[in-house]
Amino acid sequence: MTDFIEENNKIPNFGTGPLVAILMGTHNGARFLLEQLDSLELQTHQNWVLIASDDGSADDTIKILKAYQAKWPAGKLIIKEGPKQGFCVNFLSIACDPKIRANYYAFCDQDDVWLPIKLEIAVGNIAAHQVHRDVTLPYLYCGRTTYVSEKLEPIGISPLFIFPAKFRNALVQSIAGGNTMVFNQETKLALEKVGVVNVSSHDWWLYLLVSGIGGVVYYDKVPQILYRQHDDSIVGENRSFTSKCLRAYTLLRGRFRIWNTKNIEALCVVGGMLTEDNQEILRLFKLLRSAKLIDRFRLMEVCGLYRQTWRGTISLVFAALLKKI
Repeated sequence: MTDFIEENNKIPNFGTGPLVAILMGTHNGARFLLEQLDSLELQTHQNWVLIASDDGSADDTIKILKAYQAKWPAGKLIIKEGPKQGFCVNFLSIACDPKIRANYYAFCDQDDVWLPIKLEIAVGNIAAHQVHRDVTLPYLYCGRTTYVSEKLEPIGISPLFIFPAKFRNALVQSIAGGNTMVFNQETKLALEKVGVVNVSSHDWWLYLLVSGIGGVVYYDKVPQILYRQHDDSIVGENRSFTSKCLRAYTLLRGRFRIWNTKNIEALCVVGGMLTEDNQEILRLFKLLRSAKLIDRFRLMEVCGLYRQTWRGTISLVFAALLKKI
């Protein structure tokens, strides 16, 4: 991390209201980075700082970041070297960095565009709901996205999920992209305590962790970002027939099971941080994955696992039938 944060042990304020540390992972993102940085500059909530962790870009990404660093007030944009182990480790490395301290934290992709009220909406939501019975709970704000083309032309919207965002769902589904996620200090401390874990995606992991330890996950039904779809996208939209076929192929090839194995191993690191109920659900989920066919469905019912759509739940049953869960 930069000398500034090491010496002062916090990030300076740049306006009124809670301070938000925007955590951006970059890697060869020069093609779209300018528009994302401009959208951050236009946020109605101005008290934020951007921490960009670059994972070894070979294009003009660093040049662009340094240009904005010179343009913005001192300390507004901090550039650090990433671990060069992929996007998931890059995001988790900055989320788990104890030197980074703010009121709230927001994951940020390099190729999207944020609507001007994105931070204002998220900050207001967390501030209004994170305290329960005088206790501040781990809190995760996330939500839908508007899919756009490379030229920012609207092409769709992410699915609307209406069922509770709970651990029983998180075990078998990631409901929101990291590019929508904003979280509080209690969530940050939980991430730091567990450390960087070997999981397939940082957003699914954050959903698992917050719901597992008894925190609150809020899913905003109104999109606040433009999620750009392009050839270099690591994860794309999931509404089209083609994307659904690809996800079915992923299930049949066993990747879903591999992802679940990684998540379970990471949750074992969390251990006693999980609530007692969720520890029991995790124990039954592990039994379910290796049980005989007749026991698999019984354990699935006892676990109460569910996905956010009836088609998704059918595919979950299908995965259990094929022992691909």
